[in-house]
Amino acid sequence: MSEAAVSAAPFTMRFTVRSYELDTNHHLASTVYLQYAEHSRFACGQAAGLSPQRLLADGFGPINLETTLRHHAELRADDAVDVTCTFVWGPGKTHRVEHVLRKPDGTLVAEVSSVSGLLDMRTRRLVPDPAQQLRARATNPALLGLD
Repeated sequence: MSEAAVSAAPFTMRFTVRSYELDTNHHLASTVYLQYAEHSRFACGQAAGLSPQRLLADGFGPINLETTLRHHAELRADDAVDVTCTFVWGPGKTHRVEHVLRKPDGTLVAEVSSVSGLLDMRTRRLVPDPAQQLRARATNPALLGLD
């Protein structure tokens, strides 16, 4: 994925649609919207100081439990799209990760919403307070909405 710029508030990445990411209708395939969202979530975690290696070494693994994709407008080859990544915390074992995909002119393209958690790799159960575990390990917890 070709990322041009990365910014915060909320964390945002820009992607350029490549021709091989298109479906038979010549617009971006649904699976690629999800890949863009996943890539921006991974990059946001990295920017917050959470490397997968560190989490695994500490016995944790982030997991995705549910994802909803809502299409609003088409993306075609060579279109640019900005993908935001916002973590929404509440009490309990899960949290939401919201992605908004917009063209540079502001056109809403899609929304991706996920329910996620943090898996204790030893017990194979969700940790009771993922925000606490991630805040303790992040060098920039504000990117995760944990200031």
